Amino acid sequence: MTEAEKKDVDEVRGTPSFDPDHLLAPVLALALKNTPASTLPMGLTKIHPILHPQAVFVPDDVNDIIKETVDGVLQSQDYSHPLVGQWTNDVVATCVRRLTSLGKPFKYVVTCVIMQRTGAGLHTASSCYWDTETDGSRTVRWENKTMYCIVSVFGLAI
Repeated sequence: MTEAEKKDVDEVRGTPSFDPDHLLAPVLALALKNTPASTLPMGLTKIHPILHPQAVFVPDDVNDIIKETVDGVLQSQDYSHPLVGQWTNDVVATCVRRLTSLGKPFKYVVTCVIMQRTGAGLHTASSCYWDTETDGSRTVRWENKTMYCIVSVFGLAI
């Protein structure tokens, strides 16, 4: 951080009337994210969730978006190999569009697997290194009589 940026950050920290919903809050949060705790105002240990309260992943909201999206795309469908590519694209694109329309300061990763229901096994796993106070993931398994659909959403606060 340059000296000018440090001065700007110090001015904002010292301003008692600073509005946390201000448009610059996410930018300021990123600027202060790696600031040593000893230089933060008393009692403040994590700056970005405080300055931008929307910067918290809400699994229940994401769960609803996934379920509604998959139902909309697959509800009345029977498994058809030629259509699986289109269905997966529709599911991930719709999920991303709906997630970004929430207006939260997040980057999203959405994955979708559609598998014919034949009795074959499928195992999947993921591992993430992130801020557990703001970031999160949700995986939803959907099924009908002919197929399974597994959708995972990873949200990373910016």
